[in-house]
Amino acid sequence: MRFMLLAACLPGLLAGAEIPQGSHLLLRMVSSVSTRTAREGDYVYMRTAAPLAVNGHILIPVNSYVQGVVTDARRSGRVKGRAELAIRIDNLTLPSGKMIGISPRLASVDSEGTTQKVAGKEQEIQQGGTKGRDAARAAELSGTGAAIGGLATDTWRGAGIGAGIGAGVGLATALLTRGREVDLRQGATLDVVFQRAVQVE
Repeated sequence: MRFMLLAACLPGLLAGAEIPQGSHLLLRMVSSVSTRTAREGDYVYMRTAAPLAVNGHILIPVNSYVQGVVTDARRSGRVKGRAELAIRIDNLTLPSGKMIGISPRLASVDSEGTTQKVAGKEQEIQQGGTKGRDAARAAELSGTGAAIGGLATDTWRGAGIGAGIGAGVGLATALLTRGREVDLRQGATLDVVFQRAVQVE
């Protein structure tokens, strides 16, 4: 009789709790990872930044350990090619020591002051382009060159030559400089979503 009453009061607990499909989980980076140095197979360590509760019960508490692995890392190119980083999240370790295999997909990441975001069918973290920044740099150097050329020769012709030299320097700088890398620094957050239900208990 006592067992039947317990079963009636705690049906979800006895049947086994699970993380529903579509649930979101916020993770915080414990270690940093960047396309500057990351290699395929590198481990990535995180902790849960917020609890995940279902039906009023916390299934995953804050600071549960999460481990992932880098599956692809591409540096930004000097002329073209944006930085890309792919991370597969493999397992979650609860405070009790129980390890659960998970495979949620990335939904969003900290921009870190740039235009990096989750994009593409492979759910990679991609960095934005630098065309605007390169154009602004070329324009800035062109204007500086024009001013210097005009002052040096006191003519419009000198200003034109100076502008051309400045623009050339700006273009060369853009060609020799890599674009922004994907950076997930320690403390950065990632939002992941479960594509299937995962048994917890």
